[in-house]
Amino acid sequence: MLKKIGRLFTIKTRFEAWLVIYAIALGAVERGRAYLETYPGWGGWLLAVACTGVVFVAGGKLLDSVKPAEAAIATGPYRAPLRRRAITGRSRPTRLPTRHASERRTSRRTD
Repeated sequence: MLKKIGRLFTIKTRFEAWLVIYAIALGAVERGRAYLETYPGWGGWLLAVACTGVVFVAGGKLLDSVKPAEAAIATGPYRAPLRRRAITGRSRPTRLPTRHASERRTSRRTD
């Protein structure tokens, strides 16, 4: 029963994320107006800008946490992990493999 209630508060789509961002923005603007009335001058303006700036940070995190609908359909439920080359170290870069193993970067001039 608690899982069913918990699923109501889970953001699953980008549309739901945009609705939550809109609600956060409305609250931030109202809070900013309250700061402007309570603290006239530069202090109130700085607090109001900080309130609205938080919306950008929270909105970015929300949108990054929700996958786009098209990509979720295209990839399917399982996505194989990517293979990566072995890294020898940051101080020793490795040369990328050439197309043909017999070709080397030596000079072929016949002067």
